This record gives sequence, structure tokens and C-alpha cells, in this order.
Amino acid sequence: MSDLTYTIDPTVFSFFPDYVRGVVFAYGVQNSGTSPALLALLRAAEVEVRERLTLETLTAHPRIAAWREAFRRLGYKPGDFRPSIEALLRRVLRGQDLPSINTLVDIGTLISLRYLLPIGGHAIDVVTQDIALRPATGVERFVPFGTEELEHPMPGEFVFVEGDVVLTRRWSWRQAQHTLVAPETRALEFNVDGLPPVTGDDVKSICREVSELVMHFCGGQIRVALLTRDQPCIAFCAG
Repeated sequence: MSDLTYTIDPTVFSFFPDYVRGVVFAYGVQNSGTSPALLALLRAAEVEVRERLTLETLTAHPRIAAWREAFRRLGYKPGDFRPSIEALLRRVLRGQDLPSINTLVDIGTLISLRYLLPIGGHAIDVVTQDIALRPATGVERFVPFGTEELEHPMPGEFVFVEGDVVLTRRWSWRQAQHTLVAPETRALEFNVDGLPPVTGDDVKSICREVSELVMHFCGGQIRVALLTRDQPCIAFCAG
């Protein structure tokens, strides 16, 4: 299979020049079932979140405040369109035990809780076109997870896309049905998103931890890349 490209549009960096997206590609993974050991780590991470944060202090944490301010700058009211990491943490702080979905999804959730960052996984063995994080034109198609309802993003909205199929709306808000990581997924990529005060070195370290967990629980071959203002495009194989 020929290589595809993964690009972050310059517009993203014009708004947020120090933004870093770490990408962990995993191939040949085994994702059937869930792991009791991983579930125990997830429960421990929930306890740690409740010890560190409350619903009243959540939005003041620098890593959450950075995403809220980014959303405001882009015209997304955080109260209406919460960054995915804030929405996840609110569930935990309300006392909910997060459900175990499958091993790979659980790894993304675990690391999100440990580092208070949005970390999204996408199956790439279903991808046939180049992918990108870019402003929408408004013609793109989006079917949210759990529905069959077709939506179109607002022009200028930051979207993660495969061609004109939206995989995530509003940067890190809501994921589509198309690239959900399922038990049959054999190739995927994790996005590890860092806005200041998170640094490129922080993102590298977190990507290494994601890689170690994937190899430990699911096997496979791993490749890590960083997308930055100076390196906004990479080639990858869909699987």
C-alpha cells in the first residue's frame, strides 16, 4: 500500500504557534476483549484525578484552562462545546467509573486521565485518503459517534479529516463513527495534543508511555512522530 500523508494546516499554527501533536502509529495490534490489569490502572487513575481536582477547581488547572482559552479564541464557547479532556474529567469528578470499551480505547483514556490531555485514537486500517487537521470549508461530512445523522462543520472550524470526511469536530470535541477503534482494529493512530504549558518534550514522553502500554497489552509495531510548526506533515501507511 502506498503512503498517505498526515498534515496540520499552517492556519492551526498561526493561531497556536507552540502547539504540538504527538502521533503514535500502531500496526498489527490485537485488541480483542479488555484487560483486568489495565482496568485496575484506569480505576487508579480515576482515584488520582479525584484527589487532585474538584469540579470547582477543574477549569483553573493550567492544562484545562489552555484548551478552554483555545476554544474561546476559535469562537467555540467552552460551556457549549467542552474540550474532550474537560468533558472526560467532569464525568470522573462526578463519581462515575468510566466504562471499559476495549484495550486500545482504555489505554487512551488512562493516559488522558494521567496527564490531563486530550488523547484520541483513530483506526487507520479503514483510511484510504490523506488525513489532516485543518479549517473546514463547510462541505465536509460528519456522522457523530452513536448516531446516523449527517452534519456539516462550520466554515473555518478546526476539523480532523480524511479527505472531506470529518473524524473529529472542533479540534478535540467530538469523534465520528468512521474511525472508531473497535475489537477488530489492527492499525490505529493516537493523537497526543499539547498546548502550552505542555511542551514538546512532555508530548514525546507521553507518546513513549502510550507506545509501551500498546506493546505490552496489544503487541504490534510502533512508530512515533511529532507534528509541529516546523514539521507539519509526515507520511504514513494506513495498515
